Amino acid sequence: MIAARVRRMGGGHWLLLYALILGAWGLLYAMALPAALREGAQIYGADFLQSLCIVTPDAAGFGRIILMWALMSAAMMAPTALPAFATYEDLGHTGETRLGALVAGYLGVWLGFSMIAAGAQMALFQAGLLTAFGDSRSGIMSAVLLAVAGAYQFSPAKEACLSKCRRPLVFFMAHWDEGAARNGVRLGLVCLGCCWALMALAFVGGVMNLAFMGLATVIMVLEKLPDLGRWLTRPLGFVLLAASVWVLFTSI
Repeated sequence: MIAARVRRMGGGHWLLLYALILGAWGLLYAMALPAALREGAQIYGADFLQSLCIVTPDAAGFGRIILMWALMSAAMMAPTALPAFATYEDLGHTGETRLGALVAGYLGVWLGFSMIAAGAQMALFQAGLLTAFGDSRSGIMSAVLLAVAGAYQFSPAKEACLSKCRRPLVFFMAHWDEGAARNGVRLGLVCLGCCWALMALAFVGGVMNLAFMGLATVIMVLEKLPDLGRWLTRPLGFVLLAASVWVLFTSI
């Protein structure tokens, strides 16, 4: 059964989706500043980057930050939804058109999230709480974000959203008549309910920190698996709360 599922996920429309995910990661890699340039900016200031014609996210404006968050959301969240996408296609046997509408609706929700996150990044940067690279300047803010993410791991809202992500068959059967696009939006909202707090930790780990993005993606993929995920959610909450306390005390 697993082998048959893998074969079905090798069609042209699936390859296009994989290319979208890999392309998003590739663009994020191209947009990320090398560590050497980050260190140089810390020593010589922002003029160092400008002299090399490097455009930092704050200088590029709101539109580029939205694009960056949209790419990050697509790269990180689309892999977590692959089992749900496959389940939807298995239910309908309708091919690439409806799957495309489902994915479009799903990513549309994350585009909305990207606009909010970009606005938050601009506001926090202007308030002096973030660097130009999206790294937190405030130990207190980092501790609060970690505490919120940790506490959310134990919340009924998180559990309700995770239960739908872990059982996509039941979820889609309940809303099948609403069509692919609306099911995609519903799935996107459920996944947003699962993962918004973990995504907000980008302001702690660094918005363009590829290592953080990769680790967070793996955690969110594993958390949505029915058997493994239920053993991960609460321990992760304890780890985040402990990290919050540690960051708070080390920043005082």
